[in-house]
Amino acid sequence: MSKMSGNSPPTKKFKKTSSEIGTTSKTSNFLNDVAAERNKTAPSIMEFKFNKKRVRVLSEQKEVPEWAEGVIYWTFRDERIQDNWALLYAQKLAIKNKVSLHITFCRLKQFLNCSLRHYKHIFQGLEELETECKSLDIQFHFLIGCAADILPDFVRKHKLGAIVVDFMPVREHMAWTKQLAERIGSEVPVIQVDAHNIVPCWVASDKQEYSARTIRNKINNKLPEFLTEFPPVIKHPFPSTFKAQPTNWDEADKTLEVDRSVVSVPGLKAGFKAGMSELEQFLKKRLPKYSTDRNNPVKDGLSKLSPWLHFGQISAQRCILEVSKLSKQYPDSVAAYREEAIVRRELSDNFCFYNPKYDKIEGAPNWAQTTLDEHRKDKRMFVYTREELEGSRTHDDLWNSAQIQLVKEGKMHGFLRMYWAKKILEWTDTPDRALADAIYLNDKYSMDGRDPSGFVGCMWSICGIHDQGWREREVFGKVRYMNYEGCKRKFDINAFIARYGGMVHKYAKK
Repeated sequence: MSKMSGNSPPTKKFKKTSSEIGTTSKTSNFLNDVAAERNKTAPSIMEFKFNKKRVRVLSEQKEVPEWAEGVIYWTFRDERIQDNWALLYAQKLAIKNKVSLHITFCRLKQFLNCSLRHYKHIFQGLEELETECKSLDIQFHFLIGCAADILPDFVRKHKLGAIVVDFMPVREHMAWTKQLAERIGSEVPVIQVDAHNIVPCWVASDKQEYSARTIRNKINNKLPEFLTEFPPVIKHPFPSTFKAQPTNWDEADKTLEVDRSVVSVPGLKAGFKAGMSELEQFLKKRLPKYSTDRNNPVKDGLSKLSPWLHFGQISAQRCILEVSKLSKQYPDSVAAYREEAIVRRELSDNFCFYNPKYDKIEGAPNWAQTTLDEHRKDKRMFVYTREELEGSRTHDDLWNSAQIQLVKEGKMHGFLRMYWAKKILEWTDTPDRALADAIYLNDKYSMDGRDPSGFVGCMWSICGIHDQGWREREVFGKVRYMNYEGCKRKFDINAFIARYGGMVHKYAKK
């Protein structure tokens, strides 16, 4: 990926900055220790053997052209500086070609059912990222518009010789990256790096996997190759001839076309430092009981990391590296977390990447499509509209409480999210509308909505993906069933209901 003429410059040592070694007085020992691990791994990406299996060249052009004055990384899913394979690869290209390094975030007017809650979280995280860029001599550009439409002219105008993009297996982002490669890929390379998964999605498997059982060994066998420490992103040694305009964060949301009634979650702080602080708390307080408490909605047993992982403000690989250090103390909890954060999470990316109908009934396995269709006309005891569901106006106090938690806190306990989605199937007139309503509500309110894991969670609950057929019953057919009495046996539902006040709605109707 070097310029088309001339040899690559010799490797050189680069001076570290306080940004990568974490020496500010406000930085915790945890961040200092993590930074020290990076620096011990390699002084920079130039002294680190980058695994090129993480990379896909999407364009006709494969080499950085001679006229290049910079390299740009378009961040979409992985909005962080450190522990980011995509940015590390972009810095490697830029240093190798002796050019400047740039990052852009291309703000859309709307994205799926993303609400103001989500954009505020994004902007707060990017504001921290912009500040860190300044300390590293990396130019951050906050641009308005779709990347496929605005980046080609931006790249030409500023003589940027390569575009690095991260990986997000939803159809919109995959379409934009394809369009970007088509529109400028004959001039500069457009390179995709999977910075979200530990084992790159296209390496883990070359097909849609049936279940966790079929992908588990494929991923685990490749972990020794990919589950490595990161080198640091360093202060960039080649300054830019043009400087980015400072972002007016007060104005960042002015032209958004989103639901502004869904406000930020109180007390939830965005960004790398906040996410790493939550990781530290998980390691110290919740990991010891993760194996026993994580499936109980009234116990504090979850990692709570999903908001920062979804927006890529922290790295799942970093979480696994840190959690794995405690495998001798808490073997069961570490094993359980690795199963969830590696196998199950990467299985979700696999499903969305290889199944273009990942959010439709048509994307379900044949047995599930058949059984749902056979029971399509079964009588429902309760049928609720999307508005009634959204307003927690059902006959089920547990379900109402879970919906209230989702609206207020931007999250729902994983066990209850399964119950919540399966009841939507039971209480809507068709499985198609059930799936659409579940995805809509999850995307609108959950901090980790519009994510492969969210799509797969709804598809598992309603369409039986990554599952098997069970005893046949009304409405569900052979799709796995969950009920109120089963939840009673699982945990103290009265304690959960008391916490969120999801009373039976007086207008709930048959």
